[in-house]
Amino acid sequence: MEKDRAGIDVAQQQGYRAFIPKPLPPKSPLNLDAETIELLSKADTAIGRLSGISETLPNPDLFVAMYVRKEAVLSSQIEGTEASLEDILEYESESRPRILANDVAEVVNYVRAMNYGLKRINQLPLSLRLIREIHAELMKGVRGRDKTPDDFRKTQNWIGPKGCALNTARFIPPPPHEMMQAMGEFEKYMHSELTYPLLIECALMHFQFETIHPFLDGNGRMGRLLITFFLCYKEILKKPLLYLSHYFKQ
Repeated sequence: MEKDRAGIDVAQQQGYRAFIPKPLPPKSPLNLDAETIELLSKADTAIGRLSGISETLPNPDLFVAMYVRKEAVLSSQIEGTEASLEDILEYESESRPRILANDVAEVVNYVRAMNYGLKRINQLPLSLRLIREIHAELMKGVRGRDKTPDDFRKTQNWIGPKGCALNTARFIPPPPHEMMQAMGEFEKYMHSELTYPLLIECALMHFQFETIHPFLDGNGRMGRLLITFFLCYKEILKKPLLYLSHYFKQ
């Protein structure tokens, strides 16, 4: 058993080792040095300016709609899709093709999942229920639709090169039972008093979600969606104008 502040690497009966993340917040306080605090201050200022833009535009929803689609394209490209922004706009135009290509469908679903989640966080808090609902929208009718969309996994998953097995995986998330415990703690943390500046909390939660990997497919896209939902839920962003996938894709 190897210990780390983020979690524990535990040997399983089947012979592989799975990572069991520790609940948030970290028991050992994060060391926010002067450089980090300065960068955090600059990021807060930049996000504040970005959020303020939406209040000065004559038609903010039209402007935001393009940002959402750009984020959808970039986030989906991280997962290997090849659809472009032009493909999405063509589909949404009156001359849309009858048969929707898989790559385009995945990006369209991302847009739908984003819009669905932004509407729902005005009706109920961020929760495991809402995460499952959004995941169902994300995976509806696309690759991975047969991997229990809208429900947390009941089997072990792993991360690695295409075709790899458990014993050659790059990373193995917690087994199903430990995964459900970790997601329960994750939900509690989303509703708890903040321990660190909000952007730090956002980064911690993104790391935690990706480490838990609660779904059989779509975890990366879902994790990136949660960043936007969390910032909007906490009213740091008035509109979803921040597309972090540009950074993640680099």
